[in-house]
Amino acid sequence: MENVIIVRYCEIHLKGNNRGFFERVFAENMEKALKGIKHVIRKQSGRYAVEEFAVSETDEIMRRLQKVFGVHTLSVALKVKTDLDEIFEAVKTFNPQVGSFKVETHRADKKFPLNSMQINAEIGGRLLAYNRKLSVDVHNPQTVIGIDLRENGTSLVFGNLINGVGGMPVGTAGKGMLLISGGIDSPVAGYMMAKRGMKIECVHFHSYPYTNMQAREKVEELAAVLGEYSCGTTLNVVKVTHIQEEIHKKCNGDYVVTLLRRFMMRIAERLAKKCGAQCLITGESLGQVASQTIEGMTSSGSVIESLPILRPLCGFDKNEIIERSRNMGAFDISIRPYEDCCTVFLPKHPVIHPKISDVLAEEAKLDVEGLINEALSTLEIVKI
Repeated sequence: MENVIIVRYCEIHLKGNNRGFFERVFAENMEKALKGIKHVIRKQSGRYAVEEFAVSETDEIMRRLQKVFGVHTLSVALKVKTDLDEIFEAVKTFNPQVGSFKVETHRADKKFPLNSMQINAEIGGRLLAYNRKLSVDVHNPQTVIGIDLRENGTSLVFGNLINGVGGMPVGTAGKGMLLISGGIDSPVAGYMMAKRGMKIECVHFHSYPYTNMQAREKVEELAAVLGEYSCGTTLNVVKVTHIQEEIHKKCNGDYVVTLLRRFMMRIAERLAKKCGAQCLITGESLGQVASQTIEGMTSSGSVIESLPILRPLCGFDKNEIIERSRNMGAFDISIRPYEDCCTVFLPKHPVIHPKISDVLAEEAKLDVEGLINEALSTLEIVKI
């Protein structure tokens, strides 16, 4: 018997003549996820098999593959010779001690003398005789034992299917620039776009020394969590302290957040174009905070020259976002009590429904281009 992990993909099977492209990127992403672990990935019909790995690495391989977008389900399996006795020995490995079970067989090897239903009955009967505490339930079994007869004379035997994260392989839907803060929302927004196949690069704005290095380290950790799902990422770190000081000194204080968001968008677009990103991604959720009203989003978005802005969380409430943050493993990092730049100089009464004419009047008090160039001169690039 040989240990194997079966990987089944999601929407790729719906593709037509370009399916090969999606399968190739999917396989490359799995290889990246398993870097450092000795293994071989072999393509089968509609799935992949991870083989030739140490049994002690099984749990780690499963953990990593569960974070690869495009994975529908996974199974730990045993590969044996296509022989009923050997198949049954493998089935006994997945034998539940008590409860109900069902055997499901897929017979790709049409030369085998028994059909799928006959194999189910034969193996099921042997299992009932082997363990009298079991019962058959073909409609709602507690355990499903799968048997896959391949065309090459080998068979795969596996237990219950384990869900993957779904989605499309990262790298099949372009590249986006994520505005990432130390909060809950933006990492989830990046996760959701990566799930649709988008490669993610990040930009973070900080206000040192008003924000400390722990706040930056927190963002790097969040980017690393996101990177586990997005085949790595790059974090662009930009200092905007001087911009906030100028706004605070020269403009109506109620417009601090509104004006800062417009600077962030401009800087993010320039960095996006430089790295080949085709859109900006934000963690904005409509009505969640003062800057995320429709007027606030219109104000910040109006400075973008040519790229679309994707807001995957726009219709989500906070509990939905928190649930996704927990599921991706970012929540405990996001709630660490370190301020980000948007909370520095936060006014008591920020403008909630800014009029573009008023925003432009306040912005006219600033050297916009000079402040942007100074911010870009502080750029640091961190490979995650």
